[in-house]
Amino acid sequence: MPQVSIETIKQDSYAALIAHGAQDWIANSVSNAVASAESYGNVICGLYYLESYCLQLRTGRVKGDVTPQVTQTRPGSVLVDAQFGFAQAAFEKALPTALDAVRENGTASLAVAHAHTCTSLGYFTEQFAREGIIAIGLTNASPIVAPPGGKDRVIGTNPIAMSVPDGSGGMAMHFDFSTSAVALGKITMAKAAGEKIPLGWAVDAEGNPTTDPDAAIKGSLVSAGGYKGWGFGLMAEVLAAGMTGSVNSVDVKPLKAPEGAPHDLGQFYILFDPKTHHGVFADRMTRVAEAVSAQDGARIPGAGRAPMSEVDVPDTLWALVQDLKNSTF
Repeated sequence: MPQVSIETIKQDSYAALIAHGAQDWIANSVSNAVASAESYGNVICGLYYLESYCLQLRTGRVKGDVTPQVTQTRPGSVLVDAQFGFAQAAFEKALPTALDAVRENGTASLAVAHAHTCTSLGYFTEQFAREGIIAIGLTNASPIVAPPGGKDRVIGTNPIAMSVPDGSGGMAMHFDFSTSAVALGKITMAKAAGEKIPLGWAVDAEGNPTTDPDAAIKGSLVSAGGYKGWGFGLMAEVLAAGMTGSVNSVDVKPLKAPEGAPHDLGQFYILFDPKTHHGVFADRMTRVAEAVSAQDGARIPGAGRAPMSEVDVPDTLWALVQDLKNSTF
């Protein structure tokens, strides 16, 4: 298994996207996200997705040559239409306007509409936090989660991410989680490795709990924490789809399928300037963090989080990246 630098992952991902038709700035935006995911060990949102990005560029399922359109419908409401292109590129175009809006108004929202899957949602909320802004992000995905007591897929894994600034260009808290019991990628990886999955991750096609990853893939995931996770997943659904004009999870085709309709997903970000009211936000955050860190084995989510400069990449995956990089069409 080769050890590969994050910079090499970024460069080779960029080359692969260019080879499959992405414009320069769009390939740069997406490859930055791929490299970032790998640097934090988030393999499901890193190179794992590169092949589908490239194949979908080739078939036109995702557009690699569109310019996202940014509008401000109200002083604190920013909308960017990704035009069936990459979420990373749409976010990049809208970020300056969203930052201006939240600094001017104290609170603001950013709606990313008609986008490809954003993969790592925390990658985006982190960018706000590093600019001193509290951010909560929500998105939806292809249907894979059944409601409690049911067996049919209705919503996606529907992640929620929360990032809190530390006032010094870093993060005091960073929490990025799927509202399903687990990300679907972990089940597909277990199937590929011939391993069972823990009970409580999924149900089979008849609604029965299962430890068989194949039965889980043919069935549905369940929400984390039962009804509690289901409620968070539903809120992510209605904000990501309803507030952006994008589609509901139930109408999205499998995210990694090479062909088909564009994902047409939405992401919705709720933004707060911590200096808006009392100016004591950092003190209150520090007080909580100190109370947590005083206990052995306890930590604030995201505390001590640091990127790696090199990561191990499976041989077959790295060979695939090289094939994608050298592809022509």
